[in-house]
Amino acid sequence: MAASLHIALVEDHDALRLVTADILGQAGHRVTALGCAEELDDLAFADGVIDLFILDLNLPGEDGIRLSQRLRQTHPSVGIIMLTARNAAEQMAQGYASGADIYLAKPQAPETLLAAVASLARRLKPTPLPNGGSIDTANASLHGRNGQVLLHPIELTLLTAFLRAPGQRLDNWQLAEIIGGSTEGASKAAIEVRITRLRKKLRDCGAAADADGGIHVLRGQGYQLHAVLRVS
Repeated sequence: MAASLHIALVEDHDALRLVTADILGQAGHRVTALGCAEELDDLAFADGVIDLFILDLNLPGEDGIRLSQRLRQTHPSVGIIMLTARNAAEQMAQGYASGADIYLAKPQAPETLLAAVASLARRLKPTPLPNGGSIDTANASLHGRNGQVLLHPIELTLLTAFLRAPGQRLDNWQLAEIIGGSTEGASKAAIEVRITRLRKKLRDCGAAADADGGIHVLRGQGYQLHAVLRVS
C-alpha cells in the first residue's frame, strides 16, 4: 500500500475539485482542496507540511506554470503533478521545465492519477526495510519502523560516509575531518556527541534496535555502522 500523503489540490473547477479530492481521500490521502494559488498562500502551509501538489494550469490569477516554478524554488523536494487540459507537446515540455514531476492531460482516469500519486509517494516517503531503515537525502530524514526523524546535515553526511566506506567503518581521523574538529581533544568529544545523537535517532525511528544504536565502537580506531540502511 502506498504511503499516505498530505496533498494540496489547486483546481478552479468546483465540481472537478470535489470529485478529485474525494478520489484522493478514499485512497487514504489527506487533501487540502483550493480554487486558486492565492488560497494556497493563505491557507495550505498553515495547515501542515504538504508532500504533493496537484495543479491545474488554467487558474485565475497566478497560473499553474508560474505557481509550479515558485513552489519548486521554495520547496525543492515536494512532488508536483500537473493535471490539465493543455495537452500539446510544447505545453507538456513547458510544464516539466517549470518543475513538474508528472504531467497528466484531462480527462484522466482515477486509476491513472492514483498510480501517479503512488509513484511519487515512493520517492517522497520511502518504505523502510523490515529490519532496518532508509535515508531520504532530498529531505534529510531517516525512516524506520517507528516513523521518521530529521537529520542534521552533518548526521546525513556521516551516515552516507559510513555506507560508502569499506566494511561500513570509519576511523577516528576520518570522522574528525567530517565533523570538523580542530584539536585532538575537541575532535574526540565532537565525535562522541555526534555518534550518540545519531544512535538515538536510529533507535527512535526504529532503524536500529541493538544497545549500540546500530553504530559499534572500534576501540582506539573508530566506529562501524551495523544498521541496515538504504539511500533514496
